[in-house]
Amino acid sequence: MTNVVVVGAQWGDEGKGKIVDWLSERADVVVRFQGGHNAGHTLVIDGTTFKLSLLPSGVVRSDKLSVIGNGVVVDPWALVAEIDKLKKQGLSITRDNLRVAENATLILPLHRELDQLREEAAGTEKIGTTGRGIGPAYEDKVGRRAIRVQDLASPETLGPKIDRVLAHHNALRRGLGQPEVAKDKLIADLNGIAPQVLPYMDVSWELLDIARRQGKRILFEGAQGALLDIDHGTYPYVTSSNTVAAQAATGSGIGPRYAGYVLGIAKAYTTRVGSGPFPTELTDAVGEKIGERGHEFGTVTGRKRRCGWFDSVLVRQVAKVSGIDGIALTKLDVLDGFDTIRICVGYTLDGERLNRLPASASAQARIIPVYEDFEGWSESTQGARRWADLPAQAVKYVRRVEELIECPVTLLSTSPERADTILMKDPFE
Repeated sequence: MTNVVVVGAQWGDEGKGKIVDWLSERADVVVRFQGGHNAGHTLVIDGTTFKLSLLPSGVVRSDKLSVIGNGVVVDPWALVAEIDKLKKQGLSITRDNLRVAENATLILPLHRELDQLREEAAGTEKIGTTGRGIGPAYEDKVGRRAIRVQDLASPETLGPKIDRVLAHHNALRRGLGQPEVAKDKLIADLNGIAPQVLPYMDVSWELLDIARRQGKRILFEGAQGALLDIDHGTYPYVTSSNTVAAQAATGSGIGPRYAGYVLGIAKAYTTRVGSGPFPTELTDAVGEKIGERGHEFGTVTGRKRRCGWFDSVLVRQVAKVSGIDGIALTKLDVLDGFDTIRICVGYTLDGERLNRLPASASAQARIIPVYEDFEGWSESTQGARRWADLPAQAVKYVRRVEELIECPVTLLSTSPERADTILMKDPFE
């Protein structure tokens, strides 16, 4: 028995919600270890759709403990709103099944405002953030001026900490021609939300250590995808945190040797939201068809996703950087009915062949994909639950993907429904 880390192996939106929910049936504890409410999971359970942004997927089951780790930046107002929304859908969310790390950084209203002001000022050079304050909150964290969850429990100490935050942010706001933030109002807002957040506060690293020693199964849930990693992604068109598997340990407080099996999630094609390089992007009718069939719109923002063919170079690189043990391949059914399916097997850069994504943004913008054409299949794969239910060409496609990414496909998803999953290896075993 082992713990499992789930990470996106592309630019996010790979279908982690369904896979994490599927795995959470076998887990005792589900942990979010990075990001904020800028990433979303859509879960479909018994015909009911749950849209999660900040809460771990385990909250849809009252017998699982969900933990928001220290690597997450928490907007307390968004947290309370999401809890209230799920309660209205019939879920029970209490301290019994949700805990928030005491040392998690808070997203303040001034972070959201700064995020949006910067994007507006960037014009055509915008990064494509969701404007939810994630980046500015992480900046304050590494700048050692962040307000953390535990600070809500000590209102008498908030004053000097807010002074430190505002000394930085009000200078930025003056430079952007914006009014300064009023200290008293910010403190009042934090004191107002504190009673709704503090009941969930806990020492997450200790909680997880106890669970591990008791032999409980822990599922570590990442947000977004590894290609948005602040170090290893398509910088600067990335998120503000580390999204690779190693962050599961850092962002939760568990030792890296206890993180366990690393499961990467990848679509059978590729999508991306927002700006940045995308070597296999399709801007033609084929790309539109993939997007329509895959319902490619952001869970959080509703933004239309850019679509393209599967890029084996990127997924192979992510598999090595994240130490992925196996891949869950999702949305295979979206490729049903294509006469020809293309797979990117390499790049050329200024006439030279490359088998990796270059780190330079200018080089990334110039690379040209090298494709291998693959015969498609006319039969439907939707809802398949056994290898025998798949068309022969679909099986060959999956096997070719495995060869190219140098990593086994251990799970295959053929619809949004949790049961429509072909299992080759249980990551928990």
